[in-house]
Amino acid sequence: MRVSKTKNSRKKRRARAAAPEAAPQVVVLAAGVGSRMRSTVPKVLHRIGGRTLLETVLDTASEISPSRIVVVVGAGREEVEKVLSGREVTVVVQDPPLGTGDAVRRALPALSKDGSAPVLVLSGDTPLLTPATISRLVARRREKNLDLAFLTFRPPETGELGRVVRDPQGRVRRIVETRNATVRERRIAEANAGFYCFAAPALERAIARLTPNAANGEYYLTDAVETLAARRGAVEGIEAGDWREGWGINTRRELAAAEEIERRRCLEHAFDAGATIVDPATTRIGARVRFEPDAVVQPFVCLDGDTLLEQGCEVLPFTRITDSTVGPGAVVGPHCEVEGARIGARSRVGPFARLRPGTVLEEEVRVGNFVETKQATLRAGAKASHLSYLGDAEVGAEANIGAGVITCNYDGERKHRTSIGAGAFIGSDSQLVAPVTVGAGAYVGAGSTITRDVPDGALAVTRVPQKNLEGWATRRKARRKGVQRADG
Repeated sequence: MRVSKTKNSRKKRRARAAAPEAAPQVVVLAAGVGSRMRSTVPKVLHRIGGRTLLETVLDTASEISPSRIVVVVGAGREEVEKVLSGREVTVVVQDPPLGTGDAVRRALPALSKDGSAPVLVLSGDTPLLTPATISRLVARRREKNLDLAFLTFRPPETGELGRVVRDPQGRVRRIVETRNATVRERRIAEANAGFYCFAAPALERAIARLTPNAANGEYYLTDAVETLAARRGAVEGIEAGDWREGWGINTRRELAAAEEIERRRCLEHAFDAGATIVDPATTRIGARVRFEPDAVVQPFVCLDGDTLLEQGCEVLPFTRITDSTVGPGAVVGPHCEVEGARIGARSRVGPFARLRPGTVLEEEVRVGNFVETKQATLRAGAKASHLSYLGDAEVGAEANIGAGVITCNYDGERKHRTSIGAGAFIGSDSQLVAPVTVGAGAYVGAGSTITRDVPDGALAVTRVPQKNLEGWATRRKARRKGVQRADG
């Protein structure tokens, strides 16, 4: 009995699809100039929601746990590489820029040679893509053992986007660029989003067959669709549920519009977590900000970076918090700047306080108006209520820092630490010249400059003795009156 080649190929494809598949590899294209942004900053480094466009794509890709990520850079690569420092990515340089196909070709040597690992190709200027959509693309390619599954979308205006051309049965035949499209093809509403999931062997075959465009000599990755589609059934275009996920940012107007979409998404995440956002219209929340139930955010607040607002805390108006944790029941603001800090339970910060990186406030700490901290730990119940600078310092539990106190931590070459013991009292307008230790329960008299350690329970005073000059003010006034009469 003869079995058709088509049936055999389908059986083989199903068998391969049933086999376990390695984690996907990701190639992110970030080499574009972005001339329409009218900026000296590389396009992928413009920001939305507190992150660069490139960072949003990398964060999204990381959600699917890829085996590796390769980033292709080109224009402004020195600046782009700075943003990539600290990330587990491989950087590949495309120079000169010869199109998306050439960019992927340059990335191939950096990928694993394991043919079972699919290759995702993403664009670095598409910040609204979600992990769910990427997972859907990967799953569809695996389930049907496709050579290629790519994302399509239907934007309100297709403009210069490549159109997805299908045959009468709905099978993808090719992607046609607008400048090469016929009048009928330009009417096609389905556009290419620029996200691809390739079987690794198919990608290598398609890249090897790319030819330069006659007009500009560039290699287009979109040509790979037509190459692979010639093998009927091996290519599928999967339409995005939300067209905005395929939206590439090319202009400042588009950047601003994407910012509003991202802002709304972040607000919805906050609502879903049980947070109260008093005035959503004036609140800015970054994509990595997390909330616990009953956190309250008042108007005109900006939350960025890896920030966590724990249960029942409150952030008051005109405050910015970045890469920080606000503990349960704590209150921050108004008019505060908090970066890289940990604020403990039931602590209160502000108004007009600045907590710089390395600040740790334990529970029920008070940091008041015009107080600045850096690399400082304030233990439970400590208070610094007014006009102080605490840098490279440890303040013991229940210690009190008076108004105008300064830890003099820098000698012009190195930083030094100050240690203040539990229950110590530092009088107003004092300077603690580090390295120095004030013992537990010790007192420092107001207006003192402390250069030596103060033992536990001691009083340190460095003021000069007070001198009263009897009658000095009266004599001064008399002299001034005499001068005025003489002048008159």
